[in-house]
Amino acid sequence: MKRYPAEYKEWVVEQMMPPVNRSVVELARETGVTTVSLRTWRNEAREQGRVVPGNGKQSDKWSSADKFRVVLETAPLSEAELSEYCRRKGIQPEQIRQWRAACEQANAKT
Repeated sequence: MKRYPAEYKEWVVEQMMPPVNRSVVELARETGVTTVSLRTWRNEAREQGRVVPGNGKQSDKWSSADKFRVVLETAPLSEAELSEYCRRKGIQPEQIRQWRAACEQANAKT
């Protein structure tokens, strides 16, 4: 099995994160790293609590788990910090507010 430097793995994982959101298949084709390795690296990053959709989808198509992670990450941020976070991730503050509202309503009784 080929070993990759930690810095390289980090760069690849960042390519799967917002705002880039490159797919595993696209990265495998470009880098020559197997899709199995890329998915393993993505899962390891998720286990560390990072938001890594990695499926090439735009933020409004992310999984509930990824949206929830963003809500958790941004909960303690000020408005200025939230704006900076959104610029880095390529998402809108309004999306996070909507996701937060959805999380708050998730266990509401109807």
